[in-house]
Amino acid sequence: MSSPGVDGDPKPPCLPRNGLVKLPGQPNGLGAASITKGTPAARNRPCQPLPPPTLPPPSLAAPLPRAALAGGLCPPAGIPLGGPASAPAPGPPVERPPLATDEKILNGLFWYFSACEKCVLAQVCKTWRRVLYQPKFWAGLTPVLHAKELYNMLPGGEKEFVNLQGFAARGFEGFCLVGVSDLDICEFIDNYALSKKGVKAMSLKRSTITDAGLEVMLEQMQGVVRLELSGCNDFTEAGLWSSLSARITSLSVSDCINVADDAIAAISQLLPNLAELSLQAYHVTDTALAYFTARQGHSTHTLRLLSCWEITNHGVVNVVHSLPNLTALSLSGCSKVTDDGVELVAENLRKLRSLDLSWCPRITDMALEYVACDLHRLEELVLDRCVRITDTGLSYLSTMSSLRSLYLRWCCQIL
Repeated sequence: MSSPGVDGDPKPPCLPRNGLVKLPGQPNGLGAASITKGTPAARNRPCQPLPPPTLPPPSLAAPLPRAALAGGLCPPAGIPLGGPASAPAPGPPVERPPLATDEKILNGLFWYFSACEKCVLAQVCKTWRRVLYQPKFWAGLTPVLHAKELYNMLPGGEKEFVNLQGFAARGFEGFCLVGVSDLDICEFIDNYALSKKGVKAMSLKRSTITDAGLEVMLEQMQGVVRLELSGCNDFTEAGLWSSLSARITSLSVSDCINVADDAIAAISQLLPNLAELSLQAYHVTDTALAYFTARQGHSTHTLRLLSCWEITNHGVVNVVHSLPNLTALSLSGCSKVTDDGVELVAENLRKLRSLDLSWCPRITDMALEYVACDLHRLEELVLDRCVRITDTGLSYLSTMSSLRSLYLRWCCQIL
């Protein structure tokens, strides 16, 4: 029998409410069940099957197995797919050093920096220092050391010679010492491990080295074959006689007030293997150039006479007859040389490739005609401050097919 409603009207047995239909109880023991309109019946079942297992995200290192693509589970680790012929799993990736310390990269990168920049970069870290201290990065460079840079001041006021191991590691073959004395040179020889055999070139500038110091240096440093003395006014010609060794192949002496004709005599007799001589001396005369012998004639290929004011055409005669194999000659600043001297050069030194006549005020267009007619191998000609040269002289040079470099600075008559 149905229960009465609110107004006393009998209520129908099955009345839909909000899309729900009340079903009568069933004798299956499950009790009443409600069915939602538009919803699968399985959603309201008391027991539901387990959801399918979730697959892990695919790895970028290995392809996804076929079983996983088909919805199955991935095989456990260690079981090869497709039988024993499958390739083994790749090993762990090889670790590489960071780019900033990768020596292979640094060896190529450091070529793009100047010598000064390399000195700064070598202070960044030990790796950069180790790479930069290879001799290949410093080939052809000469370190310049001033006297005050050779010592460290100790707390007690005493001086200690600096550590030169960094120079030895970079394999420098030459040094330039500025403002040093005999004692400084001895300290350098004692403290630099490669001084006895490893140093090939020595340059002393504005130094107070004496005859005794020069002798000790060349006696101890047996590897020196190139020597430069500039602005050293305390050694004499006697020092050259006592210290010069036959192993020296290149010598440069400039602005040393005690150098005169007798110094050229020492050079010509003691240096039979001399290949290059550069001399800037105000007191050297034509007589000195007569000291050169046939021994230098075979070996010497470069002669530079710079600001030798006393040399005339007679000295040029001695040069061209004693040194016929010259390939480079400089008479820069030899103000007494004239066109006749240039004619002697052109007629006798046919192997010349470089000729410097700068600051020779007596040179005229006639000298250039001699040069153009006879020096067919000439590649470089320097005529700076030759104030008598005109466009006519340049027209002679236009026929020289071998000429590569021509310098005409301060030639006031050239338009």
